[in-house]
Amino acid sequence: MGLKALPSSAYERFGVLRGIVGAVGALGIVGAALMVSVPADAAESTLAAAAQQSGRYFGTAIAAGKLGDQQYTTIANREFDMITAENEMKIDATEPNRGQFNFSAGDRIYNWAVQNGKRVRGHTLAWHNQQPGWMQSLSGGNLRQAMIDHINGVMGHYRGKIYAWDVVNEAYADGNSGGRRDSNLQRTGNDWIEVAFRTAAAADPSAKLCYNDYNIDNWSWAKTQGVYNMVRDFKQRGVPIHCVGLQSHFNSNSPYNSNYRTTIQSFAALGVDVQITELDIQGGSATTYANVVNDCLAVPRCTGITVWGVRDSDSWLGAGASALLFDGNGNKKAAYNSVLNALNNADPDPDPDPTTTPTQTPGTVGQIRGVASGRCVDVPNASTADGTQLQLWDCHSNSNQQWSYTSAQEIRVYGNKCLDAAGSGNGARVQIYSCWGGNNQKWRVNSDGSIVGVQSNLCLDAVNNGTGNGTQLQIYSCWGGDNQKWSWNRG
Repeated sequence: MGLKALPSSAYERFGVLRGIVGAVGALGIVGAALMVSVPADAAESTLAAAAQQSGRYFGTAIAAGKLGDQQYTTIANREFDMITAENEMKIDATEPNRGQFNFSAGDRIYNWAVQNGKRVRGHTLAWHNQQPGWMQSLSGGNLRQAMIDHINGVMGHYRGKIYAWDVVNEAYADGNSGGRRDSNLQRTGNDWIEVAFRTAAAADPSAKLCYNDYNIDNWSWAKTQGVYNMVRDFKQRGVPIHCVGLQSHFNSNSPYNSNYRTTIQSFAALGVDVQITELDIQGGSATTYANVVNDCLAVPRCTGITVWGVRDSDSWLGAGASALLFDGNGNKKAAYNSVLNALNNADPDPDPDPTTTPTQTPGTVGQIRGVASGRCVDVPNASTADGTQLQLWDCHSNSNQQWSYTSAQEIRVYGNKCLDAAGSGNGARVQIYSCWGGNNQKWRVNSDGSIVGVQSNLCLDAVNNGTGNGTQLQIYSCWGGDNQKWSWNRG
């Protein structure tokens, strides 16, 4: 985002046609007349401070060329605590010639942010757009290697310094297919997104790794479902993805929909954070801004919001779109006050995310029944030998299916054998072993039916979605499938 001039694809993408812009410009005039001049009645007086009350951030996109504008930097420094480089960390800016990196503009933004006590989101590593000419001329394995080298080069420079990276940007097609965008990167092979994430995880293990896209805000749209299915698949197979970025550029062709909260909740339920990464709302509706913020606040794993620019005059859409929280003169708009009030009204100690809420009480004894299979967690042949891998089996009342939950978060059978993870990675078998107090023998039993290892943060899982007698049990990345959901039936 943040291109100085919009290519034709951007007009198609966001519906920024002359007639629409003209109409929005008129709305902007009306919006100016409705601006609230008095401060919001708030516990905190800035967006960042208000967001921090609920453990979130509130950020903005910054352009290096505007860091000499005192009004611009004053507002940015006062109001925001997370910074995204508008264009300066993209591919064409950071690697103008193959193998020759230039971080001068990106570093200028990074240094300004850190010197002012802010964190930085990295944007973006692999994208079909804003590629330098040399990259556009590549294809196949040569392009794939160039993508890998670029990710390693940029993340190596900023290793340990960036809060989260938009590893892959805008890889899904608009329309009703729910499929991938045809791009030079896609034509290197359908696994290119997975390769990008695995490369990024190795390049900087400390950074959150995000998939970022526009028009994935409406839960009913095919594009949203396509991205959702990819994230679910990645989580199920252990591909390192930690967050989904909803760009949330709202306009008449892609309006805010009341199912936005459902979208946030659904992605979060897969076990990833959700970040609103490029928010702007053409016309600047204060009500819509408040709705977006409240939807994020309602989901514990929605961890922050970034607006795409400081003042209307800084917006990639142009000042007439009236899409941001400050007008071209740096004045707070009605939308600013609605956002601030929403942030200040957030519950500072919300109920935990239902996907991670422990619900089983110590002392419970009974069968652990698989939701998908209807069969019970079973010690084969009533063995008592350490290292016996557990399985699914028809439920019965014998002692090898009677499990107790202890105050130490152990799940015991026979009184002295514990449900034990034989490792901490995907596919590690779940077995019985003499109880010894290790974290690989401690489990969180959650309200969504999952049983999560304390050491690994992975879920108790029926291998290959199996439902038959003899299906073995393992730990695997939590993804919300019924083969990872369990009910505890008292014996």
